[in-house]
Amino acid sequence: MNTISKLKFSSSILKKAKEFGADLVGIADVDELKESPSHTAAPKISPVEVGQREGDLEPGEAAWPEGGKSVIVTAISHPEDKPELDWWHGKHSPPGNQKLVTVIKELIKWINNNYEEVETHYIPYHVEKGGIFLKDAAVMAGLGCIGRNNLLVSPEYGPRVRLRAMIVDVELPPTGPITFDPCSDCEEYCLEKCPQNSFGSIIYDREEIGQERLPGRIGDYSRFKCNDQMEKNIETAEEKDEKVLYEPSGEMVQLLKYCRNCEFSCPIGKE
Repeated sequence: MNTISKLKFSSSILKKAKEFGADLVGIADVDELKESPSHTAAPKISPVEVGQREGDLEPGEAAWPEGGKSVIVTAISHPEDKPELDWWHGKHSPPGNQKLVTVIKELIKWINNNYEEVETHYIPYHVEKGGIFLKDAAVMAGLGCIGRNNLLVSPEYGPRVRLRAMIVDVELPPTGPITFDPCSDCEEYCLEKCPQNSFGSIIYDREEIGQERLPGRIGDYSRFKCNDQMEKNIETAEEKDEKVLYEPSGEMVQLLKYCRNCEFSCPIGKE
């Protein structure tokens, strides 16, 4: 595929992803992504803190598809007035995530039907199951920056987005990163609203990890504390025993609503 064809292919991908339902979409280079902060720091951090569960891969290791050159990252807005997009229905993943999966699958189908010479790779969400660090990929694709709340913060929607990605074996021009950093002079509303004080102290040392960018940007984000709040959310859901009809299967399931204080308190992306 020559340069002109790559540019046309890239432009078509960005357009089609939005036609299929993505609110944001961008492209990152695989080789550059391998050197991103999360991918380089993860092997030096506890698997629990990384968020990696038991699997076939070592802590921080990613299963890069052979021949993969470019990562296509998609995002869907999860606004505060549509909280149901982020609700778990029993063991069924949230509607927002299911929409993201559909966008990626439709994009892969479209590429396979129109560009037979291009090899596509569906990327699972969890790193230990073959996924990648999506926030880093989104930053390198130009969708935003990693905020003080350790989430992707986009100019359009703030941190109220969810991400999924796929990989192709064509070297496409990256769409990022961008010069966007609203957290550099922010009053840190997100940290004040954290019910577990997950950013209360420095737990990662720059010299020990060997890089400047760390979890929470300065090394103060504790996944343990954040997970404590998620466990409380599960307990609350069990106590309330709030059942709803899950229409796809016709079964009554329990709703689970995880804490989103750090998202909702962020002023970026709000009108």
